[in-house]
Order: sequence, then C-alpha cells, then structure tokens
Amino acid sequence: MIRNDNKGGLLNFGQQALCSTAARAEKGEDYLLKWLLLLIPATTFGLGTWQMKRRQWKLHLIDELRRLTTAEPIPLPLDPLELNHLEYRRVRVRGHYVHSKELYILPRSPVDPEKEAREAGRLTSSGETGANVITPFYCSDLGITILVNRGYVPKQKIRPETRMKGQAEGEMEVIGVVRLTEIRKPFVPSNDVERNRWHYRDLEAMCSVTGAEPIFIDADFGSTIPGGPIGGQTRVTLRNEHMQYIITWYGLCAATSYMWYAKFIKKIPL
Repeated sequence: MIRNDNKGGLLNFGQQALCSTAARAEKGEDYLLKWLLLLIPATTFGLGTWQMKRRQWKLHLIDELRRLTTAEPIPLPLDPLELNHLEYRRVRVRGHYVHSKELYILPRSPVDPEKEAREAGRLTSSGETGANVITPFYCSDLGITILVNRGYVPKQKIRPETRMKGQAEGEMEVIGVVRLTEIRKPFVPSNDVERNRWHYRDLEAMCSVTGAEPIFIDADFGSTIPGGPIGGQTRVTLRNEHMQYIITWYGLCAATSYMWYAKFIKKIPL
C-alpha cells in the first residue's frame, strides 16, 4: 500500500512538473510574441517619420526648381562642366532659328502646372496631345548652334507648313531653361531617328542629326512667337504624395499600438 501511495505521489508530482513546464513555455511564448508584435507599430511609426522627412525634402526641391525657373536669366555659358550644374537655370541667347532641321518629341501634352499638381499620381490623364518642336538655333553672339525646345503644338499643327506664321526668320532673343540629356525610361519607346519621331531627349543623337552643340534649352512662354509653338513647356511639378503616406503609416501605427495595448496590457480579448 505504501508503494502504491508513493507511486501516486510521484505521478502527481510529475504531472504538476509537466504542467508547470508547459505554463512556463506558454508564458515564454507569450512574452516573445508580445515584443515581436510591438515591432509593427514601431516600424510603422518609423516609416511615417521617414515620410515626414521625405516630404520636407520634396517641398524644398520644388521650391528650388521654381526659384531657378523664375530667376533672372544669365548669358549662356559655353563650358560643358558649368552647364552640367545649371539644369533648370534660365539663360539668354541671341540669334536665329534654322527651321529646316526641326525635330519632334511626341506624344506630349501642354504644360499646365496647376492642373498637373491636381492630377499628380493619377493613372490616366486628360487633354489633347501633340508634340514639342525642337529647332536648331544659331547663336550669333557665341558663334555656335544649340537646340531649343520652342514649345508645344497640337498634332494637327506638327507639320511646319500648317503654322507658317510662327516660322519667324531673322535675329531674335530667346530666354529659356537649360536641360540636360535624358536616359530612356522603362516602357518609353526608342527614338525613331529616320522618321523624326523622338520620345525622349537624347542630346548626342539629336546633335548628330542637326549638327548642333550638345546644349539644349526650353524656351519660356515669353519667347513664344505668335502662330508658332507655345513656349514654357518645362515641367517642374513633382509628385508630392508624401502626406498620404504619412497619414497611412501613422494611422497604422495608432491602430496597431491600440491593439497591442489592449491585448497585452489591459488583457482585452480581441
């Protein structure tokens, strides 16, 4: 009988030990889960803060671009190294257009900064399409030929004979914004040099066709010739959707923080 009691005691003790071990393991798992789940609100808070910094950087960049594109124009420098640091800077040149070597970048829509700011981030865009007319411009004061984006024309006015009034001859002054060459972006078609259909600004190829120097400016709106392309086609509107991301990340942080507090602090069943 005594042996049986000993066996029963040992069995009860073993069961208690197993229960205690299981309880400790479960408690350890809950403890680990508790701090692992805390990473979610901590991470979303960090992402929201990062987006705050990105928004400040974007606003500063937009202001800087606007300042450059509205600053008093300077004479066009010829030093390529200097030009590489002057993108979006307004410059002044004097000379005449060589209309016989026009190039066309298309499709393009007319620039409307306010409208673009409203529609930033949309998958679709409304409005007409046409082309930007790129024309060699002989700078009489510098003795070189550069490329000037005279501006936008609708598709029915792409051919020069449809806008002869705007094909002005003679010497004139043009104020424009310095632009550098572009690298073809994904999904953008390759330039068709033979058909004179350009989809992005490849200065090397454009200059080989026209004989111009690798200098490119966007003529401003004030340089528009009546009946010709509409100048001022420099896009300086940048997508600024960081506030949406800030609200999203901070909102997730608040929601997951409450869930964590309710689950592990107040012990509310979720």
